[in-house]
Amino acid sequence: MSRSYDCADGQGRTDGITDAASSVRRGELVVLPTDTVYGIGADAFSPAAVSALLDAKGRGRDMPPPVLVGSVRAAQALIEDMGNYGQDLIEEFWPGPLTVVCAAAPSLSWDLGDTKGTVAVRMPMHPVALELLKEVGPMAVSSANLSGHAAATTAEEARKQLDEAVAVYLDGGACDDDTPSTIVDLTYAVPRVLRDGAIPIQRLRAVCGTVIGVPQRRTASGEEGAEASENAEAGPTPEESAEKDAAGAQEAAPTGSAEGAPLPEEETPAAEPKRDDTA
Repeated sequence: MSRSYDCADGQGRTDGITDAASSVRRGELVVLPTDTVYGIGADAFSPAAVSALLDAKGRGRDMPPPVLVGSVRAAQALIEDMGNYGQDLIEEFWPGPLTVVCAAAPSLSWDLGDTKGTVAVRMPMHPVALELLKEVGPMAVSSANLSGHAAATTAEEARKQLDEAVAVYLDGGACDDDTPSTIVDLTYAVPRVLRDGAIPIQRLRAVCGTVIGVPQRRTASGEEGAEASENAEAGPTPEESAEKDAAGAQEAAPTGSAEGAPLPEEETPAAEPKRDDTA
């Protein structure tokens, strides 16, 4: 039977973190609060646990979960190449609502799905999430909802959707802001935004200079709109570029491209992992 802990209570938080950490080590699933929406998480290095996470959501391997970390050092151990601007972006926006897609370290023994050699990584700004992540290490975390349903902004909403598929629910109260994280692909020479989110492109450009916005497409009415994935759950446009790192292979393009400008055909990545449910 699933257990739930009120993390607003000191003892409840301590007991909840302890139980959640033990559950993660056993390969079970937990729901945890983040600074965006609630996430469903598993040991990133347990293929069986990651598979159970995808099954619980009704997802396939074509949508590998991002990885949340409790420190910058933990993220650096997962990434082979941060690109030209990864370190600057991390220093400016972590912990916080920025997911970076980078080339994953080839030595890692994990299976997050069809990542195309990338990983999407984020360090959340939430005390409960950070405490658990520092206790158990990197976790594969996706938004706590069934495929096609709205992302949960309370532990109760997550429980209604995921029920007994999850061993432990850490209740950190209602999310202050359910705007999803901004996803940036750093696997190209120039960063690319794969999904608009809490950090606007203007702030990214203040750090990197040129940043390519989410590609535009013509709507049925002939108007231009941001590219959106039919599977999007946790917010605007999903990550079109491979989470070349199980959560992120996204970023780059020609210098001088304007926000939202269409990407040149030859620059558009093909058959990359979908990333629309990042917590």
